[in-house]
Amino acid sequence: MSKFDLTMPKMGESITEGTIINWLINEGDSFEEGDIILEVATDKVDNEVPAPKSGTLVKTLFKAKDVVPVGEVIAVLEVTTSESKKVVTSSAVETLPKKQKVSQQKPQPKSGATPSTSTSSSSSVSHSFSTSNSNTFFSPLIQKIAKEQHISFEELARIPATGHEGRLRKSDVFNYIEDGRPYKFAQPVTQDPTAYRIPQLNFDKGKGKIIEMDRMRQMIADHMVYSKHTSPHVTAYVEADMTNMVNWRNANKKAFEEKYGERLTFTPLFVEAVAKAVKDFPNINASVDGNNIIVKEDINIGMATALPSGNLIVPVVKNADQKDLKTLAQNVNDMANKARENKLGGDDIKGSTFTISNVGTFGSVMGTPIINQPEVAILALGIIKKRAEVMETEKGDEIAIRSMMYLSLSFDHRVVDGFLGGSFVRRVADYFEQFDINREL
Repeated sequence: MSKFDLTMPKMGESITEGTIINWLINEGDSFEEGDIILEVATDKVDNEVPAPKSGTLVKTLFKAKDVVPVGEVIAVLEVTTSESKKVVTSSAVETLPKKQKVSQQKPQPKSGATPSTSTSSSSSVSHSFSTSNSNTFFSPLIQKIAKEQHISFEELARIPATGHEGRLRKSDVFNYIEDGRPYKFAQPVTQDPTAYRIPQLNFDKGKGKIIEMDRMRQMIADHMVYSKHTSPHVTAYVEADMTNMVNWRNANKKAFEEKYGERLTFTPLFVEAVAKAVKDFPNINASVDGNNIIVKEDINIGMATALPSGNLIVPVVKNADQKDLKTLAQNVNDMANKARENKLGGDDIKGSTFTISNVGTFGSVMGTPIINQPEVAILALGIIKKRAEVMETEKGDEIAIRSMMYLSLSFDHRVVDGFLGGSFVRRVADYFEQFDINREL
């Protein structure tokens, strides 16, 4: 039996801390490899931390509801192996979304991941460095090689990685060793003294009832500030005549529910049209990685959804462009029900490539949404409202009552220019307006 320390695992690239929800193994209790030791909350969902080896829980260093930084020792374990490290690194313990089976899974990079520091020039490699492989998950094989070669985790993080999603491969490490380990004695790059710093101003914040932010509200606040700091936001507006879609939906929603057993809201119709527009303008379905633009192959539409607490979460309709209206309605209703019941899992909110926010559901005419990082655009849909509009007819201009809606697209001006942003949001409006009033169920 060997003792080692269990640390708070890293459950996403931009995750810096986790909240202990509950210890499922008590001090002195034994466990088998794969048993869930504790539950950790982060990234708006609950995660389970399985035991890396069989053994006994000797001591817990934190209690439920404690917020613990990634890498901090949270418990002392005694395991039945002679090859265990003294400290289990934050990447050596895999985490699993709550209520899912225990299996070998790779940590997924979180939306809004913090980019690596800027790369130094080759001429100053011996004096400074930047993290080349921003994903700091290292497989047991990589850790074994590093231990044998006396390579620290800090040095591993500097090795250029060629694996999937920025993972470090065995060949990357061996190539680095053959090159003479150029980053072995590198030192971190010091911050540019001329860089802008936020001034420390003291404001009179006033008096009143103090409400402490819950964990999710703090995370939302961090993500929003990060997004505004990272992406130069520009918002383009158009309005769409929704009359055909509104009339068709009103005439068919009862028959749709009777035939398919699903409620027909406007959301699946919106998702369907947006997915078509994304196929027309694939560069809107992208993310930024340093100086590279990653145009995604899958079209996964995120839907900003309110939780019972009032906080927002973004469940995702995967491969929306490949699904018919029945399946889209089923997915949308399922996600909405899970959100209302606080049952959304980790997979339900991961992988979005473009997000829509239906601000019209709470009466807003239009909105200026903040981009859901690391995406490059987000679409807000305002309230559908009847107005008197001038229509061109064979008899000339006439005034008619039409159902109108404003659309607003916020986009990242680093990679999306006005032409692409304006053309995309106009195409979405065109699909709304050209909805087939004679469409069959």
